[in-house]
Amino acid sequence: MPSSTSPDGAATPTAAGAVSVRERQVSDFAELSRAVHDSGLMRRRHAYYWVRFLVLTALLALTFAAFVVIGPSWWQLVIAAVLAVLLGQVMFLGHDAAHRQIFDSGRWNDWSSLVIANLYAGMSYGWWQHKHSRHHAKPNQVGADPDIATGFLVFHTQELRAARTGVKGWFARRQGWLFFPLLLLEGLNLHVSGVKTVFGRGTVKRRPVEIAFMTLRVGGYLGVVFWLLPVGMAFAFLGVQLGLFGVYMGAVFAPNHKGMPLVPRDARLDFLRRQVVASRNVHGGPATDLFMGGLNYQIEHHLFPSMPRPNLRRLQPTVRAFCAERGITYTETSLPRSWGIVVRHLNAVGLAARDPFQCPLVTQYR
Repeated sequence: MPSSTSPDGAATPTAAGAVSVRERQVSDFAELSRAVHDSGLMRRRHAYYWVRFLVLTALLALTFAAFVVIGPSWWQLVIAAVLAVLLGQVMFLGHDAAHRQIFDSGRWNDWSSLVIANLYAGMSYGWWQHKHSRHHAKPNQVGADPDIATGFLVFHTQELRAARTGVKGWFARRQGWLFFPLLLLEGLNLHVSGVKTVFGRGTVKRRPVEIAFMTLRVGGYLGVVFWLLPVGMAFAFLGVQLGLFGVYMGAVFAPNHKGMPLVPRDARLDFLRRQVVASRNVHGGPATDLFMGGLNYQIEHHLFPSMPRPNLRRLQPTVRAFCAERGITYTETSLPRSWGIVVRHLNAVGLAARDPFQCPLVTQYR
């Protein structure tokens, strides 16, 4: 009897001419993909993106004008908060360009990302693209997804080499509660990571352009802030802007995958199930769509990353029904509940990090 390969890589017998499990799973996504392309949802939305880009540019210009007019006043902290939100929206636009959602031309999308991320937001497009592409390829897979790599925070214990004790252990046990406060440093971390990449030895596709744009943006930004504001107020302005920007980015990106099932290092999953099972959608209507930059449709975005953002909402009912027909878990919740899931998951992982090699049965009856 002929044999085929099961989802875990094992050979399983099949009748002559029968379709293997792997082939059926691959054909599932092919069927969905054909339906999506036939629906026209992959067509570019140039007007949508041009309007969004021009509106954000105008709002940034107005914010800068208000900054200059207000001058050395503690009301500048309000401007810093507004700027943090606007730059978050700018990064969502850069994210869309990096995923080839805006233009048909890859070159136009690349240059859009460079202008939006490097020149407008002071972030490195090259650094972000490399990291984010690896995440999209294998979301929540141990050893492959950089977004769950163990570092200061412990996102899983499957590859933790030693138990976390002392100060690290104290922190790990409470890392869920400390996660959102720590995001106050994420804005600074994102900028530093980009600078290290652009000025480092790694491969950067358009290094001279990135260096020029980031130098102009970061240098000009710091120069204006410290020129118009007293030193103490300038540092406060930067602290509020970078802190709230980091919280905003973390509050949007964390709910998408944190607390969802982990994929073992050696697991073999088809594309459809890999992307759906490891992702979480967030419902809430137009306000949530705006706040999260369309990333609340995370499942649809992972299945069709080059689909224009405004079309994801229209795609969702099709994907949800398609998954239900095939018994594929489709996860969706509210934004507050998703934040609670993230906190509880990180706390649970942190508690397990006290002894990553403990026996499950001992743990159950301890």
